[in-house]
Amino acid sequence: MAVGPEDIRNVVVVGHGGGGKTSLTEAMLFSSGATDRLGSVEEGTTVMDHEPEEIERKITIASSLAFLNWQGKRINIMDTPGFINFLEDARAAMRVADGAVFITSAIAGIRGETEKLWRYADELNLPRVVFINMMDKEAADFKGTLGNLEKAFGKEAVPLSLPVGSGEGFQAVVDLVGMKAYASSPSGPTGGQKETETGIPASVSADVEEYRKKLIEKVAESDDALLEKYLEGGELKAEEVMKGIKAGSLKGGFIPVVGGSALKNMGVRQLLDAVVLCLASPQDMAGLKPAKGVNPKDGSEAVRKPLEAEPFSAYVFKTIADPFAGKLSLFRVYSGRLKADSNVLNTVSGAKERIGQIFYMFGKKQSPAQQVGPGEIAVVAKLKETSTGDTLSEEAHPVAFEKVRFSEPIISYAIEPKTKGDEEKVSVALQRALDEDPTLRFHRDEETKEMILSGMGQVHLEVVLERLKRKFGVEVLMKSPKIPYRETIKAGAKVQGRYKKQSGGRGQYGDCWIEVEPLQRGSGFEFVDRVVGGAIPRQYIPAVEKGIVEAMREGIVAGYPMVDVRVTLYDGSYHTVDSSEMAFKIAGSMAIKKAAVEARPALLEPIMKVEVVVPEETLGAVIGDLNSRRGKVQGMEQAGGNQKVTALAPMAEMLIYANQLHSITSGRGIYTMEFSHYDEVPGHIAQKLVAEKQKKAEEK
Repeated sequence: MAVGPEDIRNVVVVGHGGGGKTSLTEAMLFSSGATDRLGSVEEGTTVMDHEPEEIERKITIASSLAFLNWQGKRINIMDTPGFINFLEDARAAMRVADGAVFITSAIAGIRGETEKLWRYADELNLPRVVFINMMDKEAADFKGTLGNLEKAFGKEAVPLSLPVGSGEGFQAVVDLVGMKAYASSPSGPTGGQKETETGIPASVSADVEEYRKKLIEKVAESDDALLEKYLEGGELKAEEVMKGIKAGSLKGGFIPVVGGSALKNMGVRQLLDAVVLCLASPQDMAGLKPAKGVNPKDGSEAVRKPLEAEPFSAYVFKTIADPFAGKLSLFRVYSGRLKADSNVLNTVSGAKERIGQIFYMFGKKQSPAQQVGPGEIAVVAKLKETSTGDTLSEEAHPVAFEKVRFSEPIISYAIEPKTKGDEEKVSVALQRALDEDPTLRFHRDEETKEMILSGMGQVHLEVVLERLKRKFGVEVLMKSPKIPYRETIKAGAKVQGRYKKQSGGRGQYGDCWIEVEPLQRGSGFEFVDRVVGGAIPRQYIPAVEKGIVEAMREGIVAGYPMVDVRVTLYDGSYHTVDSSEMAFKIAGSMAIKKAAVEARPALLEPIMKVEVVVPEETLGAVIGDLNSRRGKVQGMEQAGGNQKVTALAPMAEMLIYANQLHSITSGRGIYTMEFSHYDEVPGHIAQKLVAEKQKKAEEK
C-alpha cells in the first residue's frame, strides 16, 4: 500500500558485529505486530538473516529489508552487517536511509566498527538514535556507556528512557518522555515477550528526576521561545517537549539514547517511539540534505524533492543475484511515482529499462505493489543493464545521483575450479557475484596465469565462494596468490653461447658472444646489436634476441622474469650450411643463462606503499608490527583524531595484513595499499625461493 513521504521512516540499524542488531530488528517487528513470533539468531529463525551462510555463522552478511507500522508511520527497516569484512554493505544501506539506529553493548562499549559507521552517518548528515543493548547481562553499565558515547562522539548523550536495574535485576524501562514505566511479560505461545505498563519503581525515582531534568534542558535549548519559557520557570507542555526533542535530534544537537534488551524485548517500544519522534521523514531529510544529482545531458545540478508531482527518480542501492528470480534491484524512490509495467531510463548506463512487477521486501519474502511513491523502498526483477549505484529516472527529466564510493579491496587470493575445465563456469558465476557485491574484484593475472579474487577480508571471500557453490553449483579452491618476483643481475659478464649439433645430414650451428650489464631499477630490458664484419648474418640477429628474451621471461635462477638488464651482442660465428634461426635462438638462450649465473644474480620483490590510519593509542603496536614485516616507516601525520602512518613494505609480508591490523586496533584501523617499486630480496629469503624452485624442478 502506497504511503505519503511524511509518514515514512527509512531506518538503518547499524553497529559492531555481535551487538544484537538482528535481534533488535526482530524485536521491533514483533513488538509492532509485523511478525507473530520473535525470531532467534541462535535458532536460525529470524526474518532478516535468512541466507544459509548467515544462519550457519550466526552473523549478518548482507543487509536485508522489512517494514512495520508504528503510530501510523510506515517504518522501512534495514538490518545491516557489523562485521568488518561486510561493513561496506551497511554503507550502501545508509545511503538511502533517513535515519540510523546505532546499537551498542552495555558491556563492550563503543567498538571500532561503530566509530567507522558513525563517520559514515556524519558524511550523510543522518539523524540517529542509540540503543544501549544487553541490559539483561551481568556487568551491564548504562551510565558508563552514556559516558563512552559522549567521549567517542563528542556530543551529549541524552536518555529518552532509563533501564531499571541490570543483569537478572533488569525489571523495567522508564519512558522519560511520557513519564511511564514498562515491564516485560510473556506473550503466550508465540514466543517472545511483550511490554506492559507499570508504575515507576521508587528505587529509581532520583535517577528519573535527574535524567528528566537533563532532557527538558536539552529540549529547551533547541528553541529560543522554549528556552525563555524554561528559564522563567514555566512548565513545558508534552507537545513542546516532543517538538524540542525532534528539533534537537534532527539538528544533531545531542544523541538521543534508549536502553533495554533486544533478547528480552524490553525498551523496544520506547525505541520505536524514538524512531518516529527523532528520525527524519523523507520530507524532513529533504531539508537536511536535499537529493541533488546531475543532469547527464548538460552536467547541470538537478534537485529532486520528495513530491509526487516531481519527475520520477530513484537510486539503486543493492543488487541480489537470485538463481531463480534472476537479478533483483533494490531501490529508493526520491521523487515522483513509479508504476508497474512502465519504462524508465538508467541515466548511468544510458539504457532504457522495462519495469515489470514491483515488490516490497520483507526479509526474503516479496509482496506485490502496483506503484511506489516518494520515500518508498522497493524491489524490481530482471533489469538488464542496471547495477548497484545506478539512477533510474524519467527519460524526459534525467538525473544521476552520486554513487556510494566503496572502499577498495584489501586482500586477494588466487582461485581455481575444483573440477578441471570449469574455468568458464567459474567466470560466469563470479560475474553474478560481482553484480551483487560491488566490493569484489576479479581479474586474471597475465603473468602468473592465476584467477585473482579480491575482497574486504578472508571471511568475505570464503562466504562468496560458499554462495557460488550453493547458488550456482560451482566449487572453487582458494589459495594465496603468487608473488610476482623478478630476477636481475648486479654485475657485468661476457660469455659465449655456442650451439652445435651434428647427427647425419644437415646439422645445427649457432655461435654468439654477449655482454650483460645491470640497468637502473625499472628500466626493463635493452638489446644492443654491435656485430660488425658479418660475424653473424643480419637475418640471424633477431633470432639471438628472441632466444635471450624467451629465456629471461621464463627466469633463470628461480623461474621469475629477468628485468633491468642490457644485453649487447658483439661477436659470433656461423656455418654457411648448418646455421639457422633456430640454432641462433638456442645459442642466445644458452648465452643469457650462462651470463646470468656469472653476473651475480639477485631476486627482486614488489614493494608496496602503505597508508595506515589508526587511533593514537595503537600507534606504537602498529609501527612495531610494520617493522616486523620488513616495513620502513616513511612518515606520520595527524588525521582527524587519528594518526596516519606512511610506510613501504614487501607485498609478500602484506597479503593478510588486514586480519592483523583488525586484531591490533580492535577493528578501528583502516589502510590502503598500492604498488611502489621493486627492491632486492634479502639473501636468506632469496635462498629459500631458489631452493623451492629447484625442489619443484626435481619433482617434475
